Amino acid sequence: MMEEKESIGVIGVGWVGLVTATCFAELGHRVIARDIVAGKVEALSRGETTIHEPGLPELLERNAERLAFTTEMSELLGGARLLFVCVDTPPTVSGDADLSRVRSVVEDLRGGDGHVLVMKSTVPAGTGATIRRDLPGVPYVSCPEFLKEGSAVADFMDPDRVVIGADPGDESAADAVAKLYEPLGGQIVRTDVASAEMIKLASNAFLATKISFVNEIANVCEEVGADVAEVARGMGLDERIGPAFLRPGIGYGGSCFPKDLKALKMLAGNSGYHFQLLGAVIEVNELQKRRVVNKLQARLGSLAGRRVALLGLAFKPDTDDMREASSLVLAARLQGEGAEVAAYDPVAVEAARGMLDGVEFAASALDALEGADAAVLVTEWPEFAALDWREAAARMARPLLIDGRNFLDADLLRAAGFEYEGIGRAPERVASPATAE
Repeated sequence: MMEEKESIGVIGVGWVGLVTATCFAELGHRVIARDIVAGKVEALSRGETTIHEPGLPELLERNAERLAFTTEMSELLGGARLLFVCVDTPPTVSGDADLSRVRSVVEDLRGGDGHVLVMKSTVPAGTGATIRRDLPGVPYVSCPEFLKEGSAVADFMDPDRVVIGADPGDESAADAVAKLYEPLGGQIVRTDVASAEMIKLASNAFLATKISFVNEIANVCEEVGADVAEVARGMGLDERIGPAFLRPGIGYGGSCFPKDLKALKMLAGNSGYHFQLLGAVIEVNELQKRRVVNKLQARLGSLAGRRVALLGLAFKPDTDDMREASSLVLAARLQGEGAEVAAYDPVAVEAARGMLDGVEFAASALDALEGADAAVLVTEWPEFAALDWREAAARMARPLLIDGRNFLDADLLRAAGFEYEGIGRAPERVASPATAE
């Protein structure tokens, strides 16, 4: 007789929580997920996804009988022993992680019996120790997520590693969590709670450091006439370095890197240590978002009255996430210089409407480019590579494109009549603004 799989509770059905809930259901578990936003719960109960993530709608539909959504904590506590906490921990004004939602969960579990708290949310090292003191008798396991937006379902179902942190006395709870992940085949890393918490923060900090480093190299390449794509290729062949995250651009964004780097920097500072390297990584990233404006000014002179089209708004393709997106800074800087900004994104326009005042949102890329003095590729959506660039050039007042992701074929764009400039690649000789009209 086949062993019945353990029921699972998920607290918070944002991006991490919803992926976690649907993927565990796909593995055959009954899952009850709780969120305080009634509209979100109602939509999910009708089978409607509340975020854009490839593969998620199919999982939600296929596993409808194993998934239940509720606003009531009592239903969750009555239906599951293992409770995965997937609530948001955004940065506060100081840069520290806001743990108010985590503390709310702790209050809900106070006095409970027989449950295991599994922390998926990214929290500062030391949080688990505090929760164990606040919830005596409730086993605590740290199991940080390592999902990438746009490929989260694949990342969950085929992990490179699963980190499980537990302190003495909670080993059986850790065993139960490890058993859930065994069918996925990823390496299971067993450690203590504080180390598990630090693994998540350190991993994101290192990846962000690689991005800021290659962006600095790209900026130097522009000055000396080197091609950063060739430099990164040569670097990445060194097995000690590897090719991942060596693609230059206009800065990282999203829900994880900016938040987690600030939290780690504050954690270090609150502990009495000045994390100088991390401060530089953050600074480089913020400056990188603004370099595009300098590139436009070098070509156009004053941007006052110029129409600039932004192609892509989300911080990366295959998501509608606008958190810390480079487009936010870029649009604001362009408007600050007096430019008119038009924008198009295949999925993120609705999310962007409330965040970008005064921006004209177009129904298509070609509509955004109509009459534009310049365009900036911000997000490397595949449809931009397939765009009819000859028609795009004909629609623009001046066919000038800054490729903020080195995504497009420079030769193809130039053959279509564009002035093309990427990141970290020596541009064609630029005419002065006075003679470029």
